[in-house]
Amino acid sequence: MRLLYIDIDTLRPDHLGCYGYHRNTSPNIDRLAAESMLFRNVHASDTPCLPSRTALLTGRFGIHNGVVNHGGVDADPVIGGPDRKFWSNLQLESFPFLLQQAGLRTASISSFAQRHSAFQWYAGFDEAFNVGKFGLETADEVFAIASDWLARHGAEDNWFLHVHMWDPHTPYRAAAKYGAPFANEPLPAWLTEEIRARDWQGCGPHGAQECTGFAPQEAARAFFPRQPQQIPDMAAVRAMFDGYDTGVLVADEYVGKLLDQLALLGVKEDTAIMLSSDHGETLGELGVYGDHQTADQCTTQVPLLLKWPGLEPGREYQAFHYQVDVTATVLELLGQGVPASWDGTSFAASLKAGADEGRDHLILSQGAWTCQRAVRFGDWILICTLHDGYHLFDDVMLFDLHSDPHEQHNLAGARPEIVEEGLALLRGWLDRMLPDAARGRDPLRNVVAEGGPYHVRGELPAYLIRLRATGRGDKADALEKKYESELQRPVEGGLPSIPKHVLRSLQGVRR
Repeated sequence: MRLLYIDIDTLRPDHLGCYGYHRNTSPNIDRLAAESMLFRNVHASDTPCLPSRTALLTGRFGIHNGVVNHGGVDADPVIGGPDRKFWSNLQLESFPFLLQQAGLRTASISSFAQRHSAFQWYAGFDEAFNVGKFGLETADEVFAIASDWLARHGAEDNWFLHVHMWDPHTPYRAAAKYGAPFANEPLPAWLTEEIRARDWQGCGPHGAQECTGFAPQEAARAFFPRQPQQIPDMAAVRAMFDGYDTGVLVADEYVGKLLDQLALLGVKEDTAIMLSSDHGETLGELGVYGDHQTADQCTTQVPLLLKWPGLEPGREYQAFHYQVDVTATVLELLGQGVPASWDGTSFAASLKAGADEGRDHLILSQGAWTCQRAVRFGDWILICTLHDGYHLFDDVMLFDLHSDPHEQHNLAGARPEIVEEGLALLRGWLDRMLPDAARGRDPLRNVVAEGGPYHVRGELPAYLIRLRATGRGDKADALEKKYESELQRPVEGGLPSIPKHVLRSLQGVRR
């Protein structure tokens, strides 16, 4: 068996043609979709990047593997204790190690481990290739390594190749040679001037007035001209959508090149192919303009295409699945057992039977920009917020995704019976999860106790000044009152500087 996993960072399903998008962002992915099973309700259990891929690696939710944040105690996995053997459980029960046990040579082409100090990612890989640009590489650089690997090994049997492309991730940075492919295409109709103007008066990092963090980063314009710094008008809304969609188009081009190389090697028909992502992206939803900060539908939902020899292509599946259910299913399709410690549950039997069976609800978490848990059930998503990342979100938000897919109308006050249904599901999940929780406590509550999600720690004092200087004193007053205790203690935060050699390599972005 040959298995290719195409992992496109920050990829929203609803910005792909095969999921109904009106722009032609994904001709090659759509071609793959016609040969695959397409799943409409797969979600990452834990977001964003580091929690998501740690869950994928371990088969366990963040509450069990210990990773829910991008910094602090809960950014590192729990890897053992006094009973830790020569080989840790992290290795022995990792997804790639179990693929090895199925007889596959395993290789990963990704800079994820370097970007996030997530060196647990290498557990179980025979080969790992770091592109070396901390996630700022482009798909052509990733493909050069993948193409070379396939030229050497693609015609062999029994391999697993993970190819990770970052192009849709902020900052939006498709090379100038791609031009403006969507300049004459209509914008998504839901984001109107009325909504933009309302959000302009909002607050929080990656909001309309600070859509690259807590303030505009004008120096970044030279490197990332497609990335809007603010959203003062509908032209900037277009720049955001066009920048993101062009990144999707770039990744799609190299999906096509991977598929073509498999065909030239004569192995495409017999190769299993999985295409997915670590999380989606909010593009104006909840007032977040170009990031992945919440446990909402747009951030947690991921695309999933699965082409598997012997399973009927062209079918669509609506049932709810965690992404860790997908990896459990892959293991079972390969004849491997799923470890008892995994939270992922295989649905291989239902696929073989042509049935559309899954979970009746999902619990989803975010801990790096906000601290939230969401319940996805029926047409609803209920989002409960422990820390709002300075967005002043309501503590409880309820959205009807059938009538309001872009989460504009909080119905929590109008539908208390649906809120209670969702809260009961969340309470039941916590009752089942907490007895085996990493480090013996709820990691999201620990993130709050440490000083909040990593990406907002220590940012509030300066942000209050900015809010008042930009006519949003009411938001500053509300945040100052809400986070009074947090303001009383210094907390280190922020991102490290991008290495100079990476910045020098980005000069080519402007060409």
